[in-house]
Amino acid sequence: MRHGFMALAIALALAVGALMGPTSASAFTLIIAPAAPPAIIVETASPAPGPGWAWIAGRWDWRGHWVWVHGYWARRPRPEAVWVGGNWVVRGGGWVWVEGHWR
Repeated sequence: MRHGFMALAIALALAVGALMGPTSASAFTLIIAPAAPPAIIVETASPAPGPGWAWIAGRWDWRGHWVWVHGYWARRPRPEAVWVGGNWVVRGGGWVWVEGHWR
């Protein structure tokens, strides 16, 4: 079973890499969790540091066990930019993290 899960992880990494095109090795990390993440923790954001900042919500991260990563303020790359949060999706026998991005 474990061997099959690793084969799935490698195949998924190659497929995603092919879709993304040429990137640096540090630009993409495939994170696969064996179980669904816990319920989202609702955080209360402090006031924005100023105009041009967006709240990046906290999320669960898989590090061999679930760890909550707190939300934070980030400067928008351009005034009209909107943050699209990442999410965990089911792929094969595990859960895969899809990174958030600016739109």
